[in-house]
Amino acid sequence: MGDIEIKRVTLDDIDDLQKISRQTFFETFSPWNSMENMKKYLEEGFSTEKLSDELGNKDSEFYFALMDNSIIGYLKLNSGQAQTELRDDTSLEIERIYVLKEFHGKKVGQVLYDKALGIAGEKNVDYIWLGVWEKNLRALSFYRKNGFIEFDKHLFVLGHDSQTDLMMKLELKTR
Repeated sequence: MGDIEIKRVTLDDIDDLQKISRQTFFETFSPWNSMENMKKYLEEGFSTEKLSDELGNKDSEFYFALMDNSIIGYLKLNSGQAQTELRDDTSLEIERIYVLKEFHGKKVGQVLYDKALGIAGEKNVDYIWLGVWEKNLRALSFYRKNGFIEFDKHLFVLGHDSQTDLMMKLELKTR
């Protein structure tokens, strides 16, 4: 296996971002959701307009994980008002870490997570937080292994289905 490179995503990369976003989301969640709900979410959640807005937001950052110049995963971080829930200036949200299924278990997610930790350090935040679907046992295990603890729940709507996400956080500083 080659080295994993991390590259900041720009508006010029929107087609690649849309492709990896849709593919990894589908691979991760299609076994548990109807095709109708998946199709609706993939079209709306990863539309060119929505991704363009997210890429244009100064408080959101996207990064690709690349191997041999091929995109194998990506990371989305939010700070300040771009955060989906807490909007705490002392925190950083990991909104997405997704890796192509064929690269699961090959440390790609850990490399993306380490990038998030580095950015959290640069931004000097007190904690990192995220939401994980309660049935995504692989992701829950990953975040628990990295020291995250559950602190709340919220609803995530996929198509016409309301699902429960566990909100987790990792304290980086104690006040």
